[in-house]
Amino acid sequence: MKLLTKYNRINIAVTVIIMLITGIIYYYTISHILTNQIDKDLVLEENEVFSYVSKNHRLPDVYENNHQQIVFMLLGDKQIERRFLDTVYHDADEKDMEAGRALISSVKVLGHNYRIMVTQSKVETEDLIQIIFLITIGVIVSLLVILIVLNRVILKSIWKPFYKILFQLKEFSLANHPVISTTPSTIDEFKELDKAVISMADRVKNDYQNLKAFTENASHELMTPISVINSKLDTLVQTDEFTDKQSKLLNDIYGTVTRLTRLNKSMLLLAKIENGLIPDNQDVDIKEVLEECLYQHEEMIHQLNIKLVTNLQDKKIQASKSLIEILLNNLLSNAIRHNYQNGELTLKLAPEKLTISNTGKGSFDFGQVLKRFHKSDGSEGIGLGLTLCKQICDNYGYNFDYEQDNNTHIFSVAF
Repeated sequence: MKLLTKYNRINIAVTVIIMLITGIIYYYTISHILTNQIDKDLVLEENEVFSYVSKNHRLPDVYENNHQQIVFMLLGDKQIERRFLDTVYHDADEKDMEAGRALISSVKVLGHNYRIMVTQSKVETEDLIQIIFLITIGVIVSLLVILIVLNRVILKSIWKPFYKILFQLKEFSLANHPVISTTPSTIDEFKELDKAVISMADRVKNDYQNLKAFTENASHELMTPISVINSKLDTLVQTDEFTDKQSKLLNDIYGTVTRLTRLNKSMLLLAKIENGLIPDNQDVDIKEVLEECLYQHEEMIHQLNIKLVTNLQDKKIQASKSLIEILLNNLLSNAIRHNYQNGELTLKLAPEKLTISNTGKGSFDFGQVLKRFHKSDGSEGIGLGLTLCKQICDNYGYNFDYEQDNNTHIFSVAF
């Protein structure tokens, strides 16, 4: 959920709650004020009755109209408490019961106590309260609509610098020599964020350039002694005949130097892929590259008498041809080296997926094998083959997966 959305929801929820509480308080306050006004009118009517009795020594006539009633009742020696109360009375015109407000009191006439009940209609008061309530609801709804619109417009304008900085961060790429421009803002927090992002980008670019230079220099410097060792070994081999023990030692040295050369090239390639330094994308025919790779591994396939089954459809992608060749060569080499005599190798190429399956003994943890320099038991590689495959697939957004079905190992690349 976006911060702006969350803020709006909380703000609107709090506003609604406050307005509802305020509306309820406002409703009861208005109701109380209007009720007090009716009570004052009732007291005036009561005083008029007292004044009439005082002057005439008798009760006035029973009074009744559409909005007011005055009723007397003999009490004898009983005393009643003066009080106000909500009640109902019969409206002669409407011929219906209506809500009213009453004042009950007493008066003494010629030695007899009489109860006075003055009742006044609350219909007009309730209608007025209802109108006020509807107006209040309308004001609340209007304020909420205005608040929502203003929040969207104002906050969206305020947060523009933040989204511009965020967009630049999303587009930030070391391989494309990025430049993060300054984002002007009048808000102190956004100014600090802009300065921090620019400073971070500069540090990252400097670290990247240093790492890139170190990788390239280290690779170049390693290749020089490796070439010297190979040259010296070639010269040594041509100088004289060697015993079996000496020949075995020389073969071991040759093998180690070869592995060191492959390791150096693989590490350099991994660094280039991770840093996006192989941008030479072109139309690559997967079927054609696969057939070339099969031709290169033809001798190994014949040596192990592996049964080759192919089902290759046309498939073209936009990628670096050299990387795709490395990917397919590594997968094929892995499938052949870990196969056994008279085994089977199956290649299926469909528009959406490439599947390479081979027979082979044992099993392994695919997640562990993808780690650098992790080698399965009996492997003679350097532990970077499948790591390179995974890195190349991730570079182009392909899904690299593995599954095992009995003695069949299945590697797949979903385009």
